[in-house]
Amino acid sequence: MFEGQKILPAIKKMKDFEKVLESDYTYIVMLDLHISQLVGVAKYAKEHNKKLLLHADMIQGLKSDKYAAEFLCQNLRPAGLISTRAEVLKTAKKNGLIAVQRLFLLDTIALETSYKLAEKVEPDLIEVLPGVVPELISKVQKATGISVIAGGLIENEQDIKNALDAGAHAITTSRKPLWE
Repeated sequence: MFEGQKILPAIKKMKDFEKVLESDYTYIVMLDLHISQLVGVAKYAKEHNKKLLLHADMIQGLKSDKYAAEFLCQNLRPAGLISTRAEVLKTAKKNGLIAVQRLFLLDTIALETSYKLAEKVEPDLIEVLPGVVPELISKVQKATGISVIAGGLIENEQDIKNALDAGAHAITTSRKPLWE
């Protein structure tokens, strides 16, 4: 799905975005953006042949609902949207974008609720957080039949290896040393 790319840099700061624009990475995750930055980020990403995965729930000044998702899909055309919200994910899929459901491994109830959401929405991918629990990465993938990416609390190369060995399709990380 990501053209063999196993590390997806997760950007929190604009200076990191500028750095990744000059990298060999094609797919990048934008975590924390202000609404006023959206157009510029999308423009620069396209100019540098980068494919954005926008975390729709973390765009400051933009409500995370189907109308905001429709705006993002139609006006910015990122490669995909990441969200915990069914309407955002459905809108992404309807518009031909990659829909990534974020799943937080808090407890059994959260896991079961996420399974129900995945069954209802049928996202393209599920991002499991934290991504440092290999047995749950494989459990989520088996339970849903949906490819998993792992993120959150990935601290070192061993964490990456463990997640990939557990079946993760790719890793999202904001730790710059792991992008190298």
